[in-house]
Amino acid sequence: MKLLKRIIVLGFFLALSSCQSQTSETNTPTLKTNKTVDNSKYRDLTPEEERVIIFKGTEYPGTGIYNNFKDTGVYNCKRCNTPLFDSKDKFNSGCGWPSFDDAIGENVKEVLDEDGRRTEIICKNCGAHLGHVFRGEQFTSKNTRHCVNSISLHFEPEKKITTDTAVFASGCFWGTEYYLQQIKGVVDTKPGYIGGDVDNPTYEEVCSGTTGHAEAVRVIFNPDSVTYEELAKLYFETHDPTQVDRQGPDIGTQYRSEIFYFNEDQKRIAENLIRILENKGLKVATNVTKATDFWVAENYHQDYYIKTGKQPYCHRYIKRF
Repeated sequence: MKLLKRIIVLGFFLALSSCQSQTSETNTPTLKTNKTVDNSKYRDLTPEEERVIIFKGTEYPGTGIYNNFKDTGVYNCKRCNTPLFDSKDKFNSGCGWPSFDDAIGENVKEVLDEDGRRTEIICKNCGAHLGHVFRGEQFTSKNTRHCVNSISLHFEPEKKITTDTAVFASGCFWGTEYYLQQIKGVVDTKPGYIGGDVDNPTYEEVCSGTTGHAEAVRVIFNPDSVTYEELAKLYFETHDPTQVDRQGPDIGTQYRSEIFYFNEDQKRIAENLIRILENKGLKVATNVTKATDFWVAENYHQDYYIKTGKQPYCHRYIKRF
């Protein structure tokens, strides 16, 4: 146990010293004009930010605002706002500076130091000094540590979007999902089962027609990008709402046309669209029912047509509105 503690302590000081060597070299940098800077395009920097970002200085270990920072988002270049690191790649190396085991795309450029001992990392877009990269330390499975100055970064938090839920049944859920998941504003789609009286049914049980479930698709969408009415219109335009307990060659109650609503507004929209179709001469068989428990289908049903590269055999688009 004592030997293990010594190894851990030694590892910590080796990591710290490898980064601190950067500090000792740059506490009193030789100031020189960087002629590539275009002040009209880049963020104005404070004298301390210039010392690190332009003149390759280093902030004191443990003092940076992002050292123990854990929010979700993207770390951009402080100077030009180019995205450099994702929060999912951040880890605690104990070195006193933010550490990342990966970078975003090719936005971080590696440059060998003049002494050939370490590898500097800079913003590929504007050349801003970020820190150094180290490999072979076994901190993570990627075996890479981008040791970065907090002062070189600008954090952009993950944008939280508002979402709503809709559930549509229109025959085989493979085809229903195929059309709905292609709409801008749809965040997620899940084929599954709803409307029955058996908990957590299997595909085989639903296909037997004895559970009362319909094959359906649950849609998570951003109402700021696509409305419930737009989704419902597409639903009616990608299957035959006049067929009873079937859709094309698929026959059975599990293939019925049915909208499962979550609130009175969804119910009103669905019923209004049905009236519009009926006024156009269609004998609509679509049921409008309050949503009950939705059971996500087996994994092999998810994204079926994306996985197989095939096209829906019982769904096609017909403009109705």
